[in-house]
Amino acid sequence: MPTLLLLRHGDVPGISPPTFRGRQELELTDRGREQARRTAERVHAGWPEIATIYCSPRHRTVATAQAVGGRFGLVPQPLPEFDDLDYGTWHGLSHEEARQRWPEQWALWTSAPEEVTFPEGENLADLSARVWRGLRKVTDGVQSHAVIVVVGHDSTNRILLMQLLGMHLRFYRTLAQDPCCLNVIDQPGASTQVRLVNSTEHLRGI
Repeated sequence: MPTLLLLRHGDVPGISPPTFRGRQELELTDRGREQARRTAERVHAGWPEIATIYCSPRHRTVATAQAVGGRFGLVPQPLPEFDDLDYGTWHGLSHEEARQRWPEQWALWTSAPEEVTFPEGENLADLSARVWRGLRKVTDGVQSHAVIVVVGHDSTNRILLMQLLGMHLRFYRTLAQDPCCLNVIDQPGASTQVRLVNSTEHLRGI
């Protein structure tokens, strides 16, 4: 099985203070573009040969993936399986707005996230199944020495890492995924070895 480099996109509006971004189309901030550039340098320095690069179809992930792929002469391939969590009618809301409009669901989201289905959106089980299909799509039949890059979102990356680590969905908030972080996974699948999680040393000073 190959090595998977799992990245999150760079900084965008709505990360701080946080909103439910999900399927919204957001562009990288100046800081996010610099994070993407630094991440491209980090990936190229650590893995001079990349077989292919995939990403969520959102603008912010495509732009980050283009920055990385450009160092290798590769064009990113967007896959819907790596799209962000569908928050439905919560899209664009601040956390306080969601709490006020859906107090019971908000309380459940903070205490038992695995039990919440967003109005007109997804739940974590939906996301988990979708992301796993994406992983199988990009790794099946790939040469054992190949290095694959996937640029995803906070939620998609957390869920994928949780699956690889055998974690229950109730621990959704346990794993941090900062903008343009790097995760390294050898043999993603039945024989997974997670080498690195949420590394951001390459972003110091930004």
